[in-house]
Amino acid sequence: MKPTTFFTLIFAVTSLAQVAFLHAAPPAIGDVIADLRFKDIRALPRSLTDLGAKKAYVFIFTTTSCPLVRRSIPKLVDLDTRYAAQDVQIVAVNVGADDTIRDMAAQAIDLDAPFPFVKDANLSCAKALGVTRTPEVAILDASKKLVYRGRIDDQLRLGGARPEPTRRDLEEAIRELLEGRPVAVSETPVDGCVIESPSQPSVTLPAPTFHRDVAPILQKRCASCHTEGTAAPFSLTTFRDVAAHAEMLAEVVEDQRMPPWYAHPKYGRFQNDPSLSREERDTVVRWVKSGRTEGEPPTDPPKPVEAPKWRIGQPDVVITMLEQHTVPATGFVPYRYIALPYLFLADTWVEAIEIRPDNPAVVHHCNMAYATTKGAGEETFITGHVPGGQPMDLGRFNNGVGFFIPKLAILGLQIHYTTTGKEENCRISVGLRFPRKPVQKQVRHVLLDPHRIAIAPNHGAFPIQSRKILDRDVMLLGMFTHMHVRGKDMTFYATAPGQPRETLLQIPNYNFEWQLGYEIEPGQKRLPKGTAIEAIAHYDNSAFNPYNPDPKRTVPYGQQTYDEMFNGYAFFVDEYEELNINVDPRTGYVKRPSKRDSAAK
Repeated sequence: MKPTTFFTLIFAVTSLAQVAFLHAAPPAIGDVIADLRFKDIRALPRSLTDLGAKKAYVFIFTTTSCPLVRRSIPKLVDLDTRYAAQDVQIVAVNVGADDTIRDMAAQAIDLDAPFPFVKDANLSCAKALGVTRTPEVAILDASKKLVYRGRIDDQLRLGGARPEPTRRDLEEAIRELLEGRPVAVSETPVDGCVIESPSQPSVTLPAPTFHRDVAPILQKRCASCHTEGTAAPFSLTTFRDVAAHAEMLAEVVEDQRMPPWYAHPKYGRFQNDPSLSREERDTVVRWVKSGRTEGEPPTDPPKPVEAPKWRIGQPDVVITMLEQHTVPATGFVPYRYIALPYLFLADTWVEAIEIRPDNPAVVHHCNMAYATTKGAGEETFITGHVPGGQPMDLGRFNNGVGFFIPKLAILGLQIHYTTTGKEENCRISVGLRFPRKPVQKQVRHVLLDPHRIAIAPNHGAFPIQSRKILDRDVMLLGMFTHMHVRGKDMTFYATAPGQPRETLLQIPNYNFEWQLGYEIEPGQKRLPKGTAIEAIAHYDNSAFNPYNPDPKRTVPYGQQTYDEMFNGYAFFVDEYEELNINVDPRTGYVKRPSKRDSAAK
């Protein structure tokens, strides 16, 4: 049998199995639902058990495109406000065939919904509950017995709406269940959008091969991290490497967990976006599902990607910690604070800075600031290091921007180590690259950092916001956010005088493990003096948050991860600044005019 015929047969069988799966007999009212499997906003596999013991579980099935879903979610938000304290758990289950996990998470922000949003990519939850439309709902009681399936109420229809519902079916069912009475109307018709089956790989396209189709994608998007000598857990540079991790590769690519990137594509364009295109994701997944064919190696193979020692190029100065730190095998590791053995003897301008651990596997993140005799503060922050992130390289903006470090300053590091299961050692170096051209603009930032944090216990989306007003006309360079393990999302806004509020960046599914910077292409975002920069974040202090140390605790501000932080950075330059400072490329010091230069003037 020809390979293409074989793959066509496989896809046909898969399609028939999918049809049979979706059209199997639905469960009856009164049936016990053994379990439900889905993924949360961080693409973690979760189950019905993760919701904890409740008196009622209300599942509303959603997509981001069904108009009735958008109009119905506020009704669920209202019910959650009134019944969550009575042990009623509402869950939005996304079944959109084209909806990504990030799309799903963004919808929760858009509709201000505090309850969990989860993804049912293979429609196993819809089948298990007998749901066929959105926004259909299903209720399970405390024993996981199906007690209601149908509409929220009879107000909203695809063709129109009543001013008010004649019967609030969902609320009546919840009330009867909580009162210990049988649900009087246990099934109702649903006038909503049909749940579409996931699309199957095309049988008309030739099956992808590794060397022809997949390797170029991995070389471009993945190999710079997934190669020897990096923090990545395995290499993806050869066919053997990739075939050995093919199923995992398909999963993380399909979920968009890799390459790590958390900005919603609806808002802003960022020059450091490593995301795969839809076509690239489909190619990788089709290759895995169609047999992982190697294909013919190219006659002129690309040069293997090697992990560079320094991603900013060879530094002009390298500063290394005097001591080597020991990281224990397991347990909680407090932050470490150290001063680097280097004194800036004169005012210094830097174009690029890279924090480089000799054992990157044990460094969760590391922040750097300078300190003077006046100490350190918000304005002295420089940059940070996170796995998957990029070093600060202002040369990428190509507009003569530099970072200023004053005379007699030193550099300090805040290091968050992570355990690996065995005792490890680590020493961190910092590389500095100085400007080769005159410095025209100084990079600056505003930090939105409210310290009066008190996150309510058991709250699934506790809001905190902060804003500052720009004191000059600026060119925005990028944004960065830092929260701890309860951080759920953060959105940056700009409101210019007399203008409507604009969304600059939305991170719908923030991940503490991947704290990334988001760089705007130079010249793309001008903000006038008087613009309000604002950030709004939500924190998940509920038991459903798998990283939450204690959902019963009111969480204060604090440096350690069992407390919380809100850091929203916006980096910019003064639009009209023209410094024209000449810098010695060997030291970063400002060049003093020579006698000849002075005479010429």
